[in-house]
Amino acid sequence: MATNVVIGAQWGDEGKGKVVDLYTEFADMVVRFQGGNNAGHTLVVERDGELEKTVLHLIPSGILHEDTRCVIASGVVLDPGVLIEEIEGLRAQGYSVEPDQLVVAENASVIMPYHQTLDVARESDDSQQKIGTTGRGIGPCYEDRVGRRAIFARDLTDEARLRRKIGSNLAEKNQILSSMGADTYETDELVERCLEWGEQLEPFVVDAGRLVDEAVQRDERVLFEGAQGTMLDIGHGTYPYVTSSHTTSGGVCVGAGIAPRDIGGVVGISKAYCTRVGRGPFPTELDNEAGEHLREVGNEFGSTTGRPRRCGWVDVAGLRYAHRVNGFSGLAVTKLDVLSGLDTVKICVGYTDEDGKRYDQPPSDPDLLEALDPVYEELPGWEDDITGVRVLEDLPDAARQFLNRLETLLEVPIVLVSVGPARNETIVVENVYH
Repeated sequence: MATNVVIGAQWGDEGKGKVVDLYTEFADMVVRFQGGNNAGHTLVVERDGELEKTVLHLIPSGILHEDTRCVIASGVVLDPGVLIEEIEGLRAQGYSVEPDQLVVAENASVIMPYHQTLDVARESDDSQQKIGTTGRGIGPCYEDRVGRRAIFARDLTDEARLRRKIGSNLAEKNQILSSMGADTYETDELVERCLEWGEQLEPFVVDAGRLVDEAVQRDERVLFEGAQGTMLDIGHGTYPYVTSSHTTSGGVCVGAGIAPRDIGGVVGISKAYCTRVGRGPFPTELDNEAGEHLREVGNEFGSTTGRPRRCGWVDVAGLRYAHRVNGFSGLAVTKLDVLSGLDTVKICVGYTDEDGKRYDQPPSDPDLLEALDPVYEELPGWEDDITGVRVLEDLPDAARQFLNRLETLLEVPIVLVSVGPARNETIVVENVYH
C-alpha cells in the first residue's frame, strides 16, 4: 500500500515514534497530522557505534532519515519556539534539517503565550474540572481555531495582520486571564515575538496540503503519523479526559487534507500492556507489584512532562473499540520485553458491571466505564531476555502464546513486535509497504 497511517490504539505513549522511524526506511514522506507539543515521540538509533536517544514533540519521527520529506500538517497546533528548539537540537546532533526536508503547513494554528497561560490557569482553578493537561496551550489553541480566532503560521511574517489579530484576541483573553489572577499580555510584545519566530521559520512554511496531495497522487509512499491515542480522541475518547484533536484515522483526512479514498493501511500501535497519563477511567490499572514492574522496567515516565504513567494489563476490549473506529489493517505490539520476568500475564477480554452484565467494548459514558470491572484471561509468563530476538519463532513459547491470543481476540494480524527501545530491536512480521 502506498499510504499508511500509524495510530495509537490506547491512551497514547504506545511507541508510535519508534514504529514511524522504522517504517520511514520505506517511505518517501512522513506527515504529522494532528496534536501539538503535548506529545513526545522517542527514537533510539545507533550512530557511530553508540545508541542515541532523540525526543521529538512536533517534527515528524521520520526526520532522522535524510532522504525522507517530513511535513507538519495544518491539523497540528504549532508552538514556534518549540519547533525552532527542535530544529536547532537536531542540527546540534549532526542532522541537516533544511526546508527541502522539513515543511510546515502555512495554515497550521500557532500556540500563543496566552494559550499556555490560560491552560495552566484552568488546571490550577479549583472551580474548574481538572483534566490533567500538559499545560502547553494545546486545548486553548484548538478552541481559537474553532472560534475563528486562529493565528496561522503564514501570519508570522505579516506585521499588520498580526497586530490586528493579536489585538482582537487580547481584548478577550486579557479579561479572562485577569479574572483568573493570571498574567496578561501586551500586543506590541507578542507581535515582536511572532515576527522573530516568523523570520526563522519562513523558509519552512508552505502550502503543505497541496504538497501532500501531490505526493499521494504520484503514488509515493506516504506515512501519516498520529499523536496521542484513540481513547484520547476529542470525539471518540473518554470525554472529557481527552486531548483536543481527532487522534483516530479519520483525523488524517481533516488534519492533512487528503480524501478518505487515499488512505491505504492503518497500523494500530498497542503496548503489550497499557498505560495512561492524567485523569480518567482506566479499567485495567494496577496498584500493585505487577504495576510497579511495568512502570520501572518500561520506564513509564512521560517524555514531555516526566510524569509517572499509570500502568495496567493490556485491554483487548479497548483495542476492539479502537479497531472499530480506526479500521486497523495491522497491529504493532510494542514493549513485549517489559513483560519478561513476570510469572503470569493477563489480558482484559471485557468488563462486567455490578449486575453481571458483560461489555465487550468500552461504553461511551466514561462514568460507566469507571464503574466496570475487567474480565481477565491469565496466561503463563516468561523469564527470558527477548531483546535479541528478531523472528517470532525464537520467542519463548509463552510470549508467542500471548501474541497469538491477542491476534485471535482482536481479529487483526500482528505486523510488528518491538522487543526493545532501539530501532533494530524489532521483529518485522509483515512489511506494510510490500
